Amino acid sequence: MTVTLHVCITCRAGQPVPEGEPVPGARLHDALTAEGPPEGVRIVPVECLSACANGAAIALSAPGRWTYVYGRMEAGDAPEILAGAAAYAQAPDGIVPWRERVTIFRKRSLARIPPIG
Repeated sequence: MTVTLHVCITCRAGQPVPEGEPVPGARLHDALTAEGPPEGVRIVPVECLSACANGAAIALSAPGRWTYVYGRMEAGDAPEILAGAAAYAQAPDGIVPWRERVTIFRKRSLARIPPIG
């Protein structure tokens, strides 16, 4: 099953951004796509995850799995985000054991949402 890594591409992460410059969320998306998604993960840009005070934000989701929302991400976090997304893709219910989660997922979690149904 393919899981989705949603990346808020409009997030300014509370920073002023000069006209014509990419916002932090767009830079994060570019860094993630440049690295390339791990097996079983697709990267999808979204316009807002409503985590503006905690941006740049991402979310991991898949049918029948818990959804996680993470914040305070930066382009330099791309390798660790992708490692965390790979672990999420391998967990049947989306719950990666706490000690096995990448550090930024343990420290920057904003929400955990139960599966629908």
